Amino acid sequence: MLISLDDLVKKYSIKFNGILHVGAHHCEELELYEKYLQRDKILWIEALQEKVNHCKSLYPNLLIEQAVISDKEEIVTFNISNNGQSSSILEFGLHSTFHPHVHYVSSFSTTTKMLKDIICKYDIPYNFLNLDIQGVELKALKSMEAYLPSIDYIYTEVNSDYVYKDCSLVTEIDEYLKTFGFHRVETSWCENYRWGDAFYCKI
Repeated sequence: MLISLDDLVKKYSIKFNGILHVGAHHCEELELYEKYLQRDKILWIEALQEKVNHCKSLYPNLLIEQAVISDKEEIVTFNISNNGQSSSILEFGLHSTFHPHVHYVSSFSTTTKMLKDIICKYDIPYNFLNLDIQGVELKALKSMEAYLPSIDYIYTEVNSDYVYKDCSLVTEIDEYLKTFGFHRVETSWCENYRWGDAFYCKI
């Protein structure tokens, strides 16, 4: 996380009821989250089954599901990168310029899922959302639109340019979330301001 969660908690008086984290990777944020919330109030979503299995082996009673997320159910190709963190349903755009050593090494065909169809299975009062899914963040938001009025805080990776081909841009996310009362209050950019992290809340 480019923006310190502890700093955000202090600055915006965040009270966690439940966390939805999409793009789990190795659940690196778990220890940080558990400073504020018990494990059974955190749901993780991860696209790669081997990472899901790894996280389950490391953390007892972890709530985690394997799913490739989009704003509709469709068959897509999920591309797996050699660094493990840049995998996406999108092709590389400027990513190849910034990180020429990173490339896709394999892929698989899968049917995407919508967040609304996953999170409803858990008795968790989500109010904090974290998205890190390589350019598909807006699609993820749209896939749980009915739940957004209950969300208070959104931490998400954002792009100011096409780091991935056809990725959602931060201005598009800004406009979409404004309709639900969210405002971008913190942004941390890297890579010549092409991608970074943003924090939205209702103010």
